[in-house]
Amino acid sequence: MLVKILQARLAVLALCWAGLLLTAQAQANSEVSEASVEAVALTPYQIIEAVTADVLAEIESHRAGQDDRTEETIKAQQFDCFIGQVDSILGEVIDFDWIALKVMGGYGKTASTEQKSLFAETFRSGLVDTYGRGLLSYSSQKIVLLAGEPVGEKRKVTVRQLIESDDTSYPLSYTMGFKDGRWKVINVVINGINLGKTFKRQFVQASQKNQGDIDKVIASWDSGVNNG
Repeated sequence: MLVKILQARLAVLALCWAGLLLTAQAQANSEVSEASVEAVALTPYQIIEAVTADVLAEIESHRAGQDDRTEETIKAQQFDCFIGQVDSILGEVIDFDWIALKVMGGYGKTASTEQKSLFAETFRSGLVDTYGRGLLSYSSQKIVLLAGEPVGEKRKVTVRQLIESDDTSYPLSYTMGFKDGRWKVINVVINGINLGKTFKRQFVQASQKNQGDIDKVIASWDSGVNNG
């Protein structure tokens, strides 16, 4: 199953390959490209701000390529390409493997290497797909990066944003950990909902329901927020 997931991801990236080459060429001499090379030197706040901008740019790019006259098969390929791009962006800053292992909790200690790898891939794939679909409903909201305290020698910090629309707003916060010389997202809290804890509870409940059969838990996993 792990091989199939990896093959699916490679297929999606293949659909986007031409676009990626053009994008890379266009950015070769830009400040954005220079900033990417020096990503390890960015603060957690700069990383979240840059990723937010990149994701919003992907939304606009995807929408610009949409046409009511486009065949459904092409639209599906365009969406897969969009998801592939979002996955590529998030993969640079989110420690999916670490989060997935934490979600497994005590079950991660008895799981095989193959099971842990498979769950990490399943967790990542489902979450990125759900996140990508949610992004496409983004319209008039404004995302504001809130001021934070100096990082200094800290190994863990919280970066906060506020998503505002005409009639409401809600907080979004990222827990960032400094690992292997880079800052990575290790948890997200959306409007008071701690995703790490929520997914961990889901994994425990699913494991209990399946008498501790981790393979069954992985096979039925939907990232807790999958709309199918």
